[in-house]
Amino acid sequence: MAEMTLTKTRILAGVWEGVLTTDPNDQPRLEVTHLEQRIDDVSLAAIQGEPGLWSLRVPIPSEALSDGVQTFLILDAKTGARMGQFTVVTGEPLEDDVRGELDLLRAELDMLKRAFRRHCVETMG
Repeated sequence: MAEMTLTKTRILAGVWEGVLTTDPNDQPRLEVTHLEQRIDDVSLAAIQGEPGLWSLRVPIPSEALSDGVQTFLILDAKTGARMGQFTVVTGEPLEDDVRGELDLLRAELDMLKRAFRRHCVETMG
């Protein structure tokens, strides 16, 4: 399996956009989560004339926006590996970016807990 890389391009009109680079023969599958909830309407489309490049568009749901730092995880749906993340900060300005890092650590810890629980269920049954 080829290595995939994800590069952010911009956030515009409430949509996070990025470019995924992968093996031209591989059909990637990604999912995006926020607070362990899957984000709907994520689109991944091949870029015309650019084999192995895919355009990723993630609509940021208005209900996910509230004061503080909100972290969205972008995962490889096949393996569960984290491909990237983005954060949205709203409300009062933060003194430094420690809250963003803490929120990302919490999201990663939740992802590890789910993977560990899934592993336990698979090995017990």
